[in-house]
Amino acid sequence: MPGCMLTAWSTGTLRLVISPPILEEHRRVGLALSRGREPLVGTLEALLAMLTVHALLVDAPPLDERVSEDPDDAMCFAAAVAANARLIVSGDKHLLRVSGWRGIEIVKARPFVDRYLEPADIERNAAADSAMTNGCEVVSPDRRR
Repeated sequence: MPGCMLTAWSTGTLRLVISPPILEEHRRVGLALSRGREPLVGTLEALLAMLTVHALLVDAPPLDERVSEDPDDAMCFAAAVAANARLIVSGDKHLLRVSGWRGIEIVKARPFVDRYLEPADIERNAAADSAMTNGCEVVSPDRRR
């Protein structure tokens, strides 16, 4: 799935929204996962730098209410609210349980790809796709199939 979503992002089919707390969470988790595999740290930092420059970086004030069982999920909803996004792509079980909060749908990667991306985007990236983290990707598709 990630390859399809990256292609859709690079062609403007979807908008990837991030906030400083989301970037920091990705950095923290990425560094933890790369322990013992230090060459991956450079790749992680390059990816985070690319996101910082090319994704929609929003100032997402903390929410006044707790949305899910996991307090860390609030950063995903705060970014979605700040960007007026209607979708968060995630496999996180806590996020999935609160799909629909303030009209924000939580969609797993495969259903997102099936519903919003063109077959050509999927075929072009089938070989590159491997796994999706349980983080959140706040997206706003510019068109619906």
